[in-house]
Amino acid sequence: MKRRTRRPAHRSSPRTRKSPLRSRAPVQEPAPLVVSRPDALPIQRILVPIDFSVHSKNALRLAIPLAEQFGATLRLIYVVEPTVYPADLGFGQVVLPEVEEELRERGFSELKALMAAEIGERARASATVRTGKPHQEILFEAEQQKIDLIVVASHGHTGVEHILFGSTAMRIVRLATCPVLTVRPQAQQRGQE
Repeated sequence: MKRRTRRPAHRSSPRTRKSPLRSRAPVQEPAPLVVSRPDALPIQRILVPIDFSVHSKNALRLAIPLAEQFGATLRLIYVVEPTVYPADLGFGQVVLPEVEEELRERGFSELKALMAAEIGERARASATVRTGKPHQEILFEAEQQKIDLIVVASHGHTGVEHILFGSTAMRIVRLATCPVLTVRPQAQQRGQE
């Protein structure tokens, strides 16, 4: 008579190996950015590029508590891209300086209104308006003002939009000499736009 060998039941025994793919510790949500010693990060000047979109206003709303926490100064920048019109009959391209000046003035007054509405007395703030390519002017301002942190909105362009318009935020991240904090569009706003 042959004896049957018993196979062990599907019970976990102390000798069983755990799969290396399973983590032993439970996954935790990342903690919010709170620095216990604000002097550990020397952030004194924060630059926030503003184009008056919802995304750039969200970046400003994130930068304000950072400025409060570190006792930093906020610097808002709005860049007016040069307005170039095609010319008539071979005279070359035409630039209308009065249009640019009007855009600069309107941009500066809008920045002042935004500072009053969003920042108020919560942090020290100043504003500037420049003319040129946005990423170049933002980087120049950061160098000139010795900025410690740039908080910039990512507009979330994809596909053809990204090819046509590029990404100012991407260029700033690549070329900046100081840290850059990018603020992505929120999910509900992405679905609406």
